[in-house]
Amino acid sequence: MALLTCVYALFSSKDYPTSTFTKSFSRLFGNDHVVFLDNEGKSVQISIDRSTGSGFISQKVYLHAYFSASIKLQAGYTAGVVTTFYTSNVNMYETSSHDELDFEFLGNIEGQQWIVQTNVYGNGSINRGREERYNLWFDPTQDFHDYGILWTHKWIVFYVDNIPIREMQRVDAMGGDFPSKPMSLYATIWDGSSWATAPIDYTYAPFVANYSNFVLQGCSVDPSHKPPKCDGEFELGLSYKGLTIEERTRMKKFRSKHMTYSYCHDRSRYPSPLPECVMNPEEVRS
Repeated sequence: MALLTCVYALFSSKDYPTSTFTKSFSRLFGNDHVVFLDNEGKSVQISIDRSTGSGFISQKVYLHAYFSASIKLQAGYTAGVVTTFYTSNVNMYETSSHDELDFEFLGNIEGQQWIVQTNVYGNGSINRGREERYNLWFDPTQDFHDYGILWTHKWIVFYVDNIPIREMQRVDAMGGDFPSKPMSLYATIWDGSSWATAPIDYTYAPFVANYSNFVLQGCSVDPSHKPPKCDGEFELGLSYKGLTIEERTRMKKFRSKHMTYSYCHDRSRYPSPLPECVMNPEEVRS
């Protein structure tokens, strides 16, 4: 119990130790487009041009964790360029049964507000997308900002600069739609011309994104074990009980000002809200 108390206090302060790329990640694709920005591997740049995009993947697989990274995006015309920070197990399961938790930056046309999208998939529930979109209150190209994902057996929370922007609590009616299988952590940059803001204009290439201050704090597992067991005693989900009153107030303020879309309020897609949706009258009116 003493260990769990310490873990909860550590999470509340967001004071986790950071890791390096070489310690925690491997190149996934576009190998020569994944380059270090320092000699110690603390910061890395991924890029896309006409030849390829690029990305990296965590060396370990996790069952519940807190992940975060500081990310700086490219200024100027980046429409159609999708930059991501997400968890997935699509490398271990078919697309029809995989889990995923996404941060997706949808590129930008200079002078417009940046859009970031979060999404949750459980057990391959692609036909039940749980997207939300937000305008950022800062320019993500001017400096690094922190983006975090908390995933426990009952809760999912997305953070921007330690401000919770989205919370999902597991309810029984979700069934397999709540991500519950071990996942890896990814970062990628790729061509999303078919749906992200506008087609890519490769005359502006290469497009880049910088990552640093990696945090991978959670329960690492061997996914071949059935059921998978935590490596060590760390289990974040046992100690986390949901947002504090202060955090919930900050999240409400963010969502009232910056959320532009939520699946919970989309009656054309879902005439009846999905079971985890908590209907906030202010959000509905917005």
